[in-house]
Amino acid sequence: MIPRIQKRGQRTIGLLYYLYGPGKFEEHTDPHLVASWDHNAPDPGRDATASLKQLQQLLDQPVENIDPSQRPKKHVWHLSVRNGSGDRILSDQEWGDVARRMVAAAGIDNPEEGAGCRWTAVRHADDHIHIVATLVREDGYKPDLDHDANRVQAQARALEAELGLRRLNKGDGTAAKRPTSAERHKAMRQGRERTAREELRETVRRAVSGARSDEEFFDRLAAAGLLIRKRAAPSGDLLGYKVALPDDLNKDGEPVFYPGARLAPDLSLPRIRERWSGDAQDVPAARREEAIRTGPGSPASARRGTASAVWQAVLVVDHGEDGVTAAHIAAVGEVLDALAKTSAAHTRRELHDAATAFERASRSHVRAVRGHDRALRQAARDLVQGGPALGRGEDGATTAMAIDMLFFLITATAHWHARKGHAQQAEAATRAAEHLRTAYQAASAQPLGVLYQRGRRLSRPMLQRQTALLREALPELAEQILAEPGWYALAATITEAEAAGHDPAALLSDVAARRELGTADSISDVLVWRMRRTADLPADASQLPETSTAANRSATRRATTRPSAPGRRRSGEESPRQAR
Repeated sequence: MIPRIQKRGQRTIGLLYYLYGPGKFEEHTDPHLVASWDHNAPDPGRDATASLKQLQQLLDQPVENIDPSQRPKKHVWHLSVRNGSGDRILSDQEWGDVARRMVAAAGIDNPEEGAGCRWTAVRHADDHIHIVATLVREDGYKPDLDHDANRVQAQARALEAELGLRRLNKGDGTAAKRPTSAERHKAMRQGRERTAREELRETVRRAVSGARSDEEFFDRLAAAGLLIRKRAAPSGDLLGYKVALPDDLNKDGEPVFYPGARLAPDLSLPRIRERWSGDAQDVPAARREEAIRTGPGSPASARRGTASAVWQAVLVVDHGEDGVTAAHIAAVGEVLDALAKTSAAHTRRELHDAATAFERASRSHVRAVRGHDRALRQAARDLVQGGPALGRGEDGATTAMAIDMLFFLITATAHWHARKGHAQQAEAATRAAEHLRTAYQAASAQPLGVLYQRGRRLSRPMLQRQTALLREALPELAEQILAEPGWYALAATITEAEAAGHDPAALLSDVAARRELGTADSISDVLVWRMRRTADLPADASQLPETSTAANRSATRRATTRPSAPGRRRSGEESPRQAR
């Protein structure tokens, strides 16, 4: 149940005309009263002898009875209460009870005191009602409506439980402002999928990703085609900004500008500046000189760097101080925006949806301590500067690696928000993780398929040896991994790591111990990417020679002379599942 207090107005009759009218798109059906301050109040929707003027005069009577100098400038209070699309349809009697509970909670009416404001509740659709009240009580006093929004939200949570409706999470005031109904209708008329506010918020978010200065930020906004107005102090210091879409015009044909703070609380210029305030001094001099000398890296190297930064951030979110953790979580939003902006077509939609969902999880009342998130912000910057990825070869494989790491980081973020009681943020992070799961499946199919085939072509003695090594390194997980299709990709990765000079058993133990694996769909897939990142193996194995190096032949010979793996019944088994 979603209660929303609208802007206060001056004309009671104007609002009544709208509520009892056909609506802007003929969406109003059978407008009628379901409750009011007086059960004898006229209902112009169901009573042919009643008029909107009669109802307006009765509602405004307490306002008219006091001295004009004492009347509120905007005396019309308007609350809409809407159920979710999956909720059952409430009866008129139930909606009437909802209305009475809401006006009591807001402070509009208190039947026990007997001197409340006059109000009426109009229903013109199955899923919602509108409550109209005039803000002078019967005794001439004006109601105390401080924190009325919080009180009606609390009442909505109680009503959801009592009426068996979907339970929504309590807001904390850190969410981005939702589009107004006028903005939504305007977008529909213009044939837009989203409102101008939503398009601007996403564009500004992407412009912030990895930016390090006002100049770079505004250059990105201009490159994205936005109109920009800057607000400066008399001294010339920049104080704020507004943005607009060139084709979003008001009735006078002028662009409609939105200040950054009206798009989202963390998109005001002072809050944006906090992100890069510590970047310059935190970036090592050698790294800055290298970036100047070599310029942007490849999309693949940017994604590999992102995977490394995300891997380290998981530990911070799990064990770091709250302010530092909040900074990392906010920076994750930048990484997602940058990854979605530069992703290949087959992963773009899901990564875009993941970034959009995670936007709500990136803010809470825990204030971010900036500077500690430099590695993630640098990763976002590298992704943007590396440019679009083709989605094939090393690009595609490193994208899968980065998404895999991000899935675990965002899952950790959901757990952190849940522990802090941030219900909306935890839910948003969980939704983002589901989109990442789908994007990973699209990104990983080809590179894991290559590794799978390489694993299937390993000699039987080599596969036996890798099976024994797995059981030795991860005895509690080995049987589950051996039963997964991804085992062959992991076996190929173990072979590559050993050929590169690593101790595969130690490497396996290390990467498995660094983070829980319970949320993974495939443990073997996760271990593949962790091992390849840690051992600095190419993410895409399609260009590597087959495992016939001298080192692998030597390993094969050793495997044929050592005892068979425990549980191995014969040398000709085809599947690791049969080796148990």
